[in-house]
Amino acid sequence: MKPVADVIVAGAGIVGAACAYELAREGVRVSVVDRGFIGCGATSAGMGHIVVMDDSEPQFALTRYSETLWDELAPELPAEVEFERCGTIWVAADEEELGEVRRKFTYYTQRGVAASILDSRDLADAEPRLRRPLAGGLLVPGDSVVYPPCAAAHFLDRARERGATLHLGKTIAGLGHGSIALADGSTMTADRVVNATGHFAPALTPGVSVKPRKGHLVITDRYPGMIRHQLVELGYLKSAASLTADSVAFNVQPRKTGQVLIGSSRQHDVPDTGVDANIVGRMLQRTFEYIPGLRSASCIRTWTGFRAATPDKLPLIGPCPEDPTVLLATGHEGLGITMSLATGRLVADQIFGRKPAIPFEAYLPSRQMTGAHA
Repeated sequence: MKPVADVIVAGAGIVGAACAYELAREGVRVSVVDRGFIGCGATSAGMGHIVVMDDSEPQFALTRYSETLWDELAPELPAEVEFERCGTIWVAADEEELGEVRRKFTYYTQRGVAASILDSRDLADAEPRLRRPLAGGLLVPGDSVVYPPCAAAHFLDRARERGATLHLGKTIAGLGHGSIALADGSTMTADRVVNATGHFAPALTPGVSVKPRKGHLVITDRYPGMIRHQLVELGYLKSAASLTADSVAFNVQPRKTGQVLIGSSRQHDVPDTGVDANIVGRMLQRTFEYIPGLRSASCIRTWTGFRAATPDKLPLIGPCPEDPTVLLATGHEGLGITMSLATGRLVADQIFGRKPAIPFEAYLPSRQMTGAHA
């Protein structure tokens, strides 16, 4: 069968959309296939935090690179993407967490990321609604937020302007060796296939070590000025690091609408998509401990999603060892929004055989798939 595209991207979430955008802008014929609508998976359940992280050097490199790409693109993003450089404050509740503030400050500033240490009074001035006293915090002013579903739609709109085709409502039954088999019995072929299906990736590419981690989000009614920055407790780093225990942490975001987006939770081996009242209750209680004024706020929606997590907390970006026609772009866990643009750029670099702007070896699927059959 004659190829219908140079590259088929499986998945119309923000990572797949970013891959399609990067490839189409370089003249590649791209087709995007998804079982649902744009951003119907983890993208619709993401907070949209574009944040530099420092759990490891490869994680820092990828998040920093991708944030730079977001900043370059920001002037052309339409209003509905709601891009806002509100900055992040990592909140320290006590002296132990203030020590982590100092460590992060040194790490970031040594690598060229602007940051400043806030003492207790500075923190209260920056965010008057936070409880007092708190020990302080770390302000990272370059971090941003976006509305993920509209960001994914924008990337796909730009890709389609350059000739990409979009096939929604098409369930993929299998992929490999330059083709995608659809559940309706039809087949699509191409030179390369990008598996950007999030936690569904192992079903299409056996040997991929990606597991779903369930999360909850709550959004309030409109309370303009309630908070000014993305606020994250430093205890979040401890809870996010766990690969087995369920956890909640204080993590809230101001929206341009005046609403407050409330996270976050992590649950493991929970396939049920329903809202867990116990987890939501714990999550809200943690939020109220930091921002007591939100107790009287009206929450208008609660929903869930599944992050695609890998054992080493790094995404899988690159060709499968046993089938180089298949490239993976999955396993970003809670950083898919942040890492999307860099992932798309790295996928394009590998397809074109170019040297990328950052070392990419740490993200290659071969680190966990050696000997696996795609």
